[in-house]
Amino acid sequence: MRKVIFLDRDGVINIERGDYTYKVEDFKIVPGLFDALHILKSSGYEFIVITNQGGISKGLYNHQDVFDVHHYMNNLFHDAELSILDIYYCPHHAINEKCICRKPDSLMLEKAIAKYNVDVGNSYFIGDSRRDELAGQKIGMKTIKVVKNENLNQYLDLINLTI
Repeated sequence: MRKVIFLDRDGVINIERGDYTYKVEDFKIVPGLFDALHILKSSGYEFIVITNQGGISKGLYNHQDVFDVHHYMNNLFHDAELSILDIYYCPHHAINEKCICRKPDSLMLEKAIAKYNVDVGNSYFIGDSRRDELAGQKIGMKTIKVVKNENLNQYLDLINLTI
């Protein structure tokens, strides 16, 4: 079974700007992210991104915009000698429709766990909001709530770093 660090995107991987990030030029990595992920990788963790992208439902941007940003993000990870196992995103927003994939619901996590044979007991969900915590807790996963845009190195002591 795989040990996985599930990462929220905006505010954990990239700088949360206070507005939707759907353009490559607005996507900036949180300082220290790659250093922290290298430490986690050396302890046997892999990475999956779980993100709400409700701006699609609101008509502010489209799926292609999200694909372009995620392609760019994957390239940044690759350049840093890291990889993302997969990216799950929910295009819905509660003001327009109901779904069970949007965090705080857990469908995106459940799909990833099933597809990648994830060891829930040895995996973590790192996010910057209560809805991230709730999604992880619904499936019994350990969660870590970080301060938006803060260096993940400050939270590594909360994670089991033994191989």
